[in-house]
Amino acid sequence: MSAPHPISIEQEELRGISRTVAEIHWLLLILVLLFLVFGGERDDPEASAAVSAGLFFYAALVMSFRYANFYRRETRWKIAIETWGMIAFVTWTLRFTDGLGSPLLNAYLLPVITAALTLGKLTTLGIVGLIAACYIYLGDVSAAELASLRFVAGFAAQLAPVLLVAYITTMFSADIRYGLQRAKLLSETDDLTGMFNTRGFAIAANRLFAQAVRHNRSASVLMIDSDNLKAVNDSYGHDSGNRLLRHLATCIQAELRFTDVAARYGGDEFIVLLPETPLKGAFEVAERIRNAIAARPLEMGDRRIVSTVSVGIATFPEDGASLDSLAAHADRAMYSAKQAGRNRSFKFREMAA
Repeated sequence: MSAPHPISIEQEELRGISRTVAEIHWLLLILVLLFLVFGGERDDPEASAAVSAGLFFYAALVMSFRYANFYRRETRWKIAIETWGMIAFVTWTLRFTDGLGSPLLNAYLLPVITAALTLGKLTTLGIVGLIAACYIYLGDVSAAELASLRFVAGFAAQLAPVLLVAYITTMFSADIRYGLQRAKLLSETDDLTGMFNTRGFAIAANRLFAQAVRHNRSASVLMIDSDNLKAVNDSYGHDSGNRLLRHLATCIQAELRFTDVAARYGGDEFIVLLPETPLKGAFEVAERIRNAIAARPLEMGDRRIVSTVSVGIATFPEDGASLDSLAAHADRAMYSAKQAGRNRSFKFREMAA
């Protein structure tokens, strides 16, 4: 049942993004440094000194964000601040290297790529707008020029590569994210019933159970097992057995709150976590599920297949201090219910007594 803490999932994604952003930072620093050494303003000491100062402060920003634990957790706000810093550094460098005529003008593409990969469409559009304002600032454009069609056409042509890179990178990023989310959903969902599988249950339930432990609140686990799946498979075939499992999943979920977490645990066994639920309430839920399944035969053409389930119940903190121990104890209680005649709910505490 153990799984990484759910917070770590987003943090892992942000760490991966952050590593890419760090490489973009160093690429920008190296580009400006190479320009300064081999093609920079060597005949203009003031410009060279200004660019060198910009390099120093930008490197200090990168070091503080990347290696000095300036932020202890990766966040999108941190990446946004770094992107603004990138734009400020590029603008400062262009100001002292021939403005819009500088060979470093395309360095603006780097913050655009950073925003498109990490910050979403609207934020990327805002970044492009900020870069457009920097273009106007660097071009020292008067108010009269801003209103002229000639300027607008030339400005649009200059900004077109930035817009194109922003659009393409944002689309690629959205497609990649969709693919990853789809793969994540499939990896956490049972194909047959549409419920969580054991991995998905562990991720969702661990968070809720950790809250119960932290605040010393009750939580209960139900282990539910079909009493007649094997008989259905033997008599009517595996397709009918699969239909029965889907029927059981529907009946179980119909009796749960939106805060409860249910999963197919494997084979014909289901597990449910009931947050904020003591033993009495858990037993009532178990009985509702059991009675609902018994009262709703599975319709298969002209046949009606009556099915029942056995349910085991374990409650935190009385029956276990971890989710794994509660699941094990609920499982034992469920098997005791089967041995006692099936179609009944057993509490682990009563069984242990």
